[in-house]
Amino acid sequence: MSLSGCLRRAVASRSRFAGLLSKEGARWAPATQSTVRQLSMARVLRVDEGEGTMAEFAGASTYITTTAKIIRADEAGTIPCYRLLGTDGVILNPDDEPDIDDETLVHWYKQMVQLNTMDTILYQYQRQGRISFYMTSFGEEATHIGSGAAIAKGDITYAQYREVGVLLYLGYTMEEIMNQCWGNHLGHGKGRQMPVHYGSKELNFHTISSPLGTQLPQAAGAAYAVKGEGKCVFCYFGDGSASEGDAHPAFNFSATLECPVVFFCRNNGFAISTPVHEQYRGDGIASRASGYGMDVIRVDGNDVMAIYKATSLAREIAVNESRPVLIEAMTYRAGHHSTSDDASAYRGDEEASVFHSEGAMHRFNLYITNKGLWDQDKETELKATLHKEITSAAAVAESILLPSVDSLFEDVYAEIPIHLQKQQKEMREHMAKYRDVYSEEGRMT
Repeated sequence: MSLSGCLRRAVASRSRFAGLLSKEGARWAPATQSTVRQLSMARVLRVDEGEGTMAEFAGASTYITTTAKIIRADEAGTIPCYRLLGTDGVILNPDDEPDIDDETLVHWYKQMVQLNTMDTILYQYQRQGRISFYMTSFGEEATHIGSGAAIAKGDITYAQYREVGVLLYLGYTMEEIMNQCWGNHLGHGKGRQMPVHYGSKELNFHTISSPLGTQLPQAAGAAYAVKGEGKCVFCYFGDGSASEGDAHPAFNFSATLECPVVFFCRNNGFAISTPVHEQYRGDGIASRASGYGMDVIRVDGNDVMAIYKATSLAREIAVNESRPVLIEAMTYRAGHHSTSDDASAYRGDEEASVFHSEGAMHRFNLYITNKGLWDQDKETELKATLHKEITSAAAVAESILLPSVDSLFEDVYAEIPIHLQKQQKEMREHMAKYRDVYSEEGRMT
């Protein structure tokens, strides 16, 4: 099925009275209130008789049925999943293949291998006690690179905590990753955030926070703020976040306020240890879009080509038509939820191996190899180079001084208020009293 066939334009019940709002927006003008009541009554009364005839109600446009029938949940049908690259690395629909030059294709693959290699090394470092915490993206590399490649300069990104590949694709350096993970004084968070809470003002990538779903309504608001500027807001979240209360206002506001935002859901099968069949009973996350009046596409999350095509089209709709689009990427979390999790406690190795056999990196490797762009020698050389670069960056970050304790009071207020100045003075006095416990440089230890 083509991409255009997969992308369903959800039917939006748009208000016909939006233009009647007063300029203040906070209240209706008295004359307008009366007019709206009259128009609403007219819609209610405009109901034709008979099976299948259209009816206009204040709340929705619908059609009449003369038979009482509860619509069962399984009667709605299943939203198809867009796949462009077969598991054998062959394009399934050449007419839909995006026009991407060979250099970019190889760059995509290198980015995927870099992400995978970095995850492996940092996971091991956490186990060695060199960093405090880490989250891998094993199995989900295509969702990062395919979507990241569709983000344009000036776009705004709100991530969850498993999208570091997007940030790397946008230009975040390996040094910045390592400084943040080690919490040194050059790190983005200066040790005041968890290691994977990356952020970049320069790249319009808002700092990550662990509470699920908080970025969803924030993204809707940001998209509303940049309407008409040719920018798009990208908001990443997982299937678990879709169960949070924040998801509803985010989807509803973005649709009713017609915001240029792409909601990118990584449906990887688990919300930590909770499988999707315990999270919802509907047709995944994509089926929720029509209820909010959002456009939607479901895509194979292990197909970097399909993800890029789907995300590019979603961005085009969001910006040109000023409306939200929901993408549900069907993938699999091949690793543990985090270094604090043991996935073997709630799923077997056999399940993971089945999904891993159709992994994103393997599939894309076959594709560029079939095109004559890649071979085993290049693979071996790339992995060796990446391992050296990543471990070197880590060693440097590990040797950099930790932040000054004074940084605890910085970066919130332009000028430190009096009550915090008092606390800072008390802290300094405490450190001076116990010099044998604290470093002479006044840095965290």
